[in-house]
Amino acid sequence: MIDEGAKALINAARAAARNAYAPYSNFAVGAAVLLSDGSVVTGANFENASYGLSLCAETVALAKTSSEGRLKEVVAIGVIGGRMGHADTAPVSPCGRCRQIINEAAQLGGRDIPVYCGGAAGEEIAVYRLSELLPHAFGPADLGLA
Repeated sequence: MIDEGAKALINAARAAARNAYAPYSNFAVGAAVLLSDGSVVTGANFENASYGLSLCAETVALAKTSSEGRLKEVVAIGVIGGRMGHADTAPVSPCGRCRQIINEAAQLGGRDIPVYCGGAAGEEIAVYRLSELLPHAFGPADLGLA
């Protein structure tokens, strides 16, 4: 059973996805990062005509968190995605790059961060620990920083 905190995080990610700039893929993604004091930082994907320069929602949310000096405080993340203008319900999980970026926060904070994944609509939420999504990760601990 998914708790109300996870549902609230998914709802915050859905709200963030409404601000996605995705004119090329028409696939909106929102992310919501829960911090240890209960505050939430959100992000939406930001595409660019040169796809390699696009930013994922998770990256945007974690960069905002880092710019506030709070990367070690991340305790959970919610991610949703779906085609713009559709009520996609299948949960979307972070891409490989985002899993690596989430790992940075996880190792710095000493947590195996839960990642809640949802669709653009619907009630289904898949729950993973970061260690399930990115086993044997390389990160700050390997460099003696965590």
